[in-house]
Amino acid sequence: MNFVEARLAKLARNGDRNAFAELVELYKDKIFHLAYRMLNNKQEAEDAVQETFLRVYTNLHRYDENQKFSTWIFRIGTNLCIDKLRRRKNTYSLDAEMPDGEGNDFYAMLPSQDDTPEKQIIVSETQEQIRRAIDTLPEKYKSIVILRYLQDMSLQEISEVLDMPVTTIKTRVHRGREYLRKSIEQEEKNANTNPVPR
Repeated sequence: MNFVEARLAKLARNGDRNAFAELVELYKDKIFHLAYRMLNNKQEAEDAVQETFLRVYTNLHRYDENQKFSTWIFRIGTNLCIDKLRRRKNTYSLDAEMPDGEGNDFYAMLPSQDDTPEKQIIVSETQEQIRRAIDTLPEKYKSIVILRYLQDMSLQEISEVLDMPVTTIKTRVHRGREYLRKSIEQEEKNANTNPVPR
């Protein structure tokens, strides 16, 4: 696959629009899912996909064919999302409602056993709880946790995407997981001490 992508990138760099269109086709959904998980907003994720491919197109001359194309494009997409998160940090609200239940896409990769309505409710509440916990992660852990657990990347791949040593990635994965665990435990504790009135 890497050979095919490297060849397409080379052709696109030399002005072959069809080759670039094939690269877009190969990666648009992957970049959208990454952006949606990081930004939690469909419109912003769509914008991030367009910006990512714009940056890819204008920087094709910088792509090193010895490097995996997927690593290069994920780095561009992840950095763009991190920039967007930084820009909106002051106005970002954790209480913002998800429009039209789009959060359902967020967990498309999680297996669920649709046995009973009760089980569906529990699964749905758990997924919502995880989404809220991921939203509260500090920036430096958020992208790493998403790439590791939702994009299923290896520590080595994340290291290449974020241009950080594997040891740093390993530490941040561990701390991010710990942060998520504490965040979920705290939420459950709060729910148990403040039951919803019937």
